Amino acid sequence: MKSFQLSNLVSLNLLLVFFPLALLARLTGINDVIVFAASGLAIIPLAGLMGNATESISERLGQHIGGLVNATLGNAAELIITFFALRQGLVELVRASIVGSILGNLLLVLGMSVLLGGLRHGLQNFNRRTASMNATLVILAFLVLALPSGFDSAILGRYPDLVDARTRELVFSVGIAAVMITLYALSLIYAMRNPEASVGHTAKARTQEIIVRPVIHIRNALLILAAATIGTVIMSEILVSAVEPMVKQLGLSEFFVGIILIPLIGNVAEHVVSVQVARKNRMDLALTISLGSSLQVALFVAPALVFISLLFDKHLLLLFNPYELAALAVGSIVAALVSQDGESNWLEGVELLAVYLILALAFFLVPAAL
Repeated sequence: MKSFQLSNLVSLNLLLVFFPLALLARLTGINDVIVFAASGLAIIPLAGLMGNATESISERLGQHIGGLVNATLGNAAELIITFFALRQGLVELVRASIVGSILGNLLLVLGMSVLLGGLRHGLQNFNRRTASMNATLVILAFLVLALPSGFDSAILGRYPDLVDARTRELVFSVGIAAVMITLYALSLIYAMRNPEASVGHTAKARTQEIIVRPVIHIRNALLILAAATIGTVIMSEILVSAVEPMVKQLGLSEFFVGIILIPLIGNVAEHVVSVQVARKNRMDLALTISLGSSLQVALFVAPALVFISLLFDKHLLLLFNPYELAALAVGSIVAALVSQDGESNWLEGVELLAVYLILALAFFLVPAAL
């Protein structure tokens, strides 16, 4: 079993070969599709290295500080990618990536975990109370994200001056982002004071219980984290710069790239962990990883991006279109229904994956309506 786990980590690191290939493709200007694909594949192991180094550092900083570091840096790769997207003014791409990350964790990651775990162990049980608590928080996060969109028409109708209306929309989004980050910080405090409570965002801090990795000295971990971060910055800039020409060449939409491809690139390493623990019949942890990652995106990544966007000309408003909101509602409800009874089977995994594939197909085929 240990060799199987280590082989998965090694397999991901083999993708580092795409780092020089992406640089070469960018410098030579071969093809934007190749540039996008190579840089995206290179980010996958870099994100995994960042996660492993962060966990090694957090283990040596103690439970409280370490948990805070792990939870805060857990989505560093995704934040770096979206930072460059915001800098280039690709606000719709960033907004779509927020939705895609939440949906990917709720439907794709959880679906694969339930499916493969169920095929191996049959009916699997997990802590119903913990799963229900996380599922409730996911639905609450969806409602908070939906609020600005619901009040947007009222703001535009009440204030006909477009500049005044946009200012109020920005203030509304910034205010909600502040509340969300405060809620996230309070949940971190609760988790640190009550370590027995499996609150969603502690999932990444607990993965070291499952994944066997060599012991890394804190100095080496810091060096790995720094190198992987620099590598992710370089690859993210290349990736984002290739988005617009790539979508034109392939006839895709930036929305589809943001809602499907970008979240997959930033979270593959974590997806592998969730499936591994499900196959080891640790469904409590598998659900905590999938639901907790969704909470991190909704309560930390999304509001953090709102504040980051203030540095640029185009600001990120928490205004999602009806299709995005409908997809988030479906994902939240289906995930909550699967986790409410404290048990899962492979058919429920198929159902989650079916919903994800249907949504992906809809976003791929109907970009004009978005």
